[in-house]
Amino acid sequence: MFDQLLRQIGDLALGSVPTMIIFILLVIAYRYILYGSLVKTLSDRRERTTGAIEAAAAAIARADAKAQEYEAKLRAARAEIFHLREQRLQQWTAEKDEALASARLVAQERVAQARAGIEAEADSARRRIESSAGQLAAQIVQAVLPPRVEEAR
Repeated sequence: MFDQLLRQIGDLALGSVPTMIIFILLVIAYRYILYGSLVKTLSDRRERTTGAIEAAAAAIARADAKAQEYEAKLRAARAEIFHLREQRLQQWTAEKDEALASARLVAQERVAQARAGIEAEADSARRRIESSAGQLAAQIVQAVLPPRVEEAR
């Protein structure tokens, strides 16, 4: 039985020799015909992928730099606008203060003129009262006191 088993294994091994030779020839043919091209294609693909990733990373870095540059310009423009606004507000405030001061001066001048006019009128009224004081006193005395006897005769 052991002999029989060895013979069957030998027949099997002998029958598989052409299959093994064909397999080895196919592996060698694959190695020379397809494997080199396949490895080259895969390495090219890997390089392109890596290159594309690196190019994308570089593009992202450039875009970030541009975005930061634009943000810096935007901040500078906003600061300039704020500064100009502050200057304009200060200018308007100064103009308003100047207008108020000139209006105060005009009002003070008018008040001074009105006072002077009132004082002049008061002085003229005092003079008229003082000049007519004697007549008014005589009229008051005549109205209050009874008429004199000498005049009655």
